[in-house]
Amino acid sequence: SHEHCHKNLRQSHFNPGPSCLGYPVSIFFIVVNEFCERFSYYGMKAVLVLYFKYFIGWDNDLSTTIYHTFVALCYLTPILGAIIADSWLGKTIVYLSIVYTIGQVIMAISAIHDITDTNRDGTPDNMTFHTAMSMLGLMLIALGTGGIKPCVAAFGGDQFEEHQEKQRSTFFSIFYLSINAGSLLSTLITPILRAQECGIYSKQSCFPLAFGVPAALMVVALIVFIAGHSMYIMESPKGNILLRSNCVSNRFNHRSKQHPKREHWMDWAEEKYDKLLIAQVKMVLKVLFLYIPLPMFWALFDQQGSRWTLQATTMDGNFGAFIIQPDQMQIVNPILIVIMVPIMDSAVYPLIKKCHINFTPLRRMTVGMLLASLAFVAAALLQIQIDQTMPNFPSSSQIQVKFLNLENTSVPVEVEGQEPFAVPGFDSSNDYMTLDTENITVSAGGKNATAYFQKSTRHTVLINTDGMLQTLNDITEKPNQGMNAIRFVNGFRSHLNFTIKSDNLGPIAPLQGSGYLSVPHGKANFTIVNEEGQTCHYILQLGFGSSYTVLIPSTFSFGESCTENIKAIQDIEPNGIHMAWQVIQYFLMTCGEVVFSVTGLDFSYAQAPSNMKSVLQAGWLLTVAVGNIIVLIVAEAGSLPDQWAEYVLFASLLVAVSIIFAVMAYFYTYMDPMEIEAKFMDLEPEEKKRKELGMTTKDNLAYVNNETSNNTDDKQTKI
Repeated sequence: SHEHCHKNLRQSHFNPGPSCLGYPVSIFFIVVNEFCERFSYYGMKAVLVLYFKYFIGWDNDLSTTIYHTFVALCYLTPILGAIIADSWLGKTIVYLSIVYTIGQVIMAISAIHDITDTNRDGTPDNMTFHTAMSMLGLMLIALGTGGIKPCVAAFGGDQFEEHQEKQRSTFFSIFYLSINAGSLLSTLITPILRAQECGIYSKQSCFPLAFGVPAALMVVALIVFIAGHSMYIMESPKGNILLRSNCVSNRFNHRSKQHPKREHWMDWAEEKYDKLLIAQVKMVLKVLFLYIPLPMFWALFDQQGSRWTLQATTMDGNFGAFIIQPDQMQIVNPILIVIMVPIMDSAVYPLIKKCHINFTPLRRMTVGMLLASLAFVAAALLQIQIDQTMPNFPSSSQIQVKFLNLENTSVPVEVEGQEPFAVPGFDSSNDYMTLDTENITVSAGGKNATAYFQKSTRHTVLINTDGMLQTLNDITEKPNQGMNAIRFVNGFRSHLNFTIKSDNLGPIAPLQGSGYLSVPHGKANFTIVNEEGQTCHYILQLGFGSSYTVLIPSTFSFGESCTENIKAIQDIEPNGIHMAWQVIQYFLMTCGEVVFSVTGLDFSYAQAPSNMKSVLQAGWLLTVAVGNIIVLIVAEAGSLPDQWAEYVLFASLLVAVSIIFAVMAYFYTYMDPMEIEAKFMDLEPEEKKRKELGMTTKDNLAYVNNETSNNTDDKQTKI
């Protein structure tokens, strides 16, 4: 209400903006800006790989390489953005947002196929133009999003007064909430937009709309941020400490024994640099040292989009009222973030405080790392259950064979070295036979034949009363992304054509088999057509990750009861473990993220000197990039045969790192950068006076001790 909205005067050198309910009004503009920017980024990112593959025409490897190169740039450019922000342009959100917006608009333009489609066939005639435009757009986006990442959070923190620590902490929670809300909505919406068809002359997948909506949201973000300009507390640039970090190297110029020892190795820089700068460098190095173990958390966290998604492809995503695809399970994280951030901020933390537990920021972060470890333990336990339902595929020294009888009478089969058995009519042998030889001799229907197979392969042998007819190559892994692999065997006496929607297997000759079709979950409606144009509609209910061989027997006939004799033989069972079990590990990981990441943002701001807040935010984001590199190193170097073992390895590594971090946190002393800077600023006039008098370093030290002994506790001025 209006009575709660008022203006307070900050007791400092700048005037505060208007406040409402105890919070600066300016932060509401900042939060809305962040929501729109994150929607723009995650929305564009969600469809980027498909754009590379289906529009540009790159293969999977090149598409993946360019995608990850772009993501890496987005987490490396924050360093550059922070240096610019702190040194020359203050908080350069407006400048870099303009660059960002231009990049998004260029990406949307690059996806319009009609620009170079002169012959109007739906395919761009000048793909070089579209490729160059998209690369330019992505570079501008990487510069823009990476550049403003450290600036927005630090700029939001600047809007609070010194006594508003609680409000500032709540702001960072709301700030993180807006990030995940934007991610959630964009991940849901932009793939739907991409699936639409649009175009001037020909209809294609609507990538221009999928990129255009994020571009529009970035324009909104820019307008909202500029609209609140008059309410912002704008601090002038103080200069970036990284650009003057050569004071760190001054220690190496005094390595000889003739120079007296100093209490801190940074004190050697006192001869060239003022004490305030040295104190700021000490504060920064102290926090950056604490950042060293943090990438391990992100190494586990970012596998939600890789290993956990691959795990979901081997699970059942049927939730009854709706179907969840494997790559959509990532939405669980932002949904839980939206729920958990308010709960942690308004219920859990106050309850812990009432229990008189000193839950410091570094302790919260340690708990967050342990929760992420538990998430991977849960993932490992789930993986063990999944592995028990998975088929036993042949090893590198084995082959697997099963037999399919195309006749309506039972056929006796003998395989050299194995017990004889019979294959029922219009059916297959019960399971695959695992053999340790490449050459097998088979007797089927009284006729002998020798077959040669490569190791680590699966095969179905088609037989009838005349003996072995043909060998079909079977898949040796679960179908990807929860799809189903379906193929047909024509036991009929004429050519048949099989179609489902727009997929056509083409005419299949008698006593032959087709290749596999990749079919999604649900009712698959196949159309069978003969040479005379007669049709038969066959419906097969599919789960997730199964494989079927559909046999059209010799007794098949077209008509109303055409499907009665069709036999669907299950080669690989559908996924038996439900995807809902993944919610446990997502819940643990999200709880860990809330207490780790939200706290880390606040801690980075609170412990940063005034001229390095954006740099520490950038350093925080840099730990994400390093974490992704760790995933590559551990996953490749480990070469563990079982996925559950890799989960346990990552969990163990993070537990070890958590212990190290806890020890580092125990010895860490929390600082008040403003208080420290104020003390050194009071000493600056005296220091300048000493320099003008030309005092030696030894005289300077004596002078400082004499001048400050009566007024300042020496321990308080040390870091």
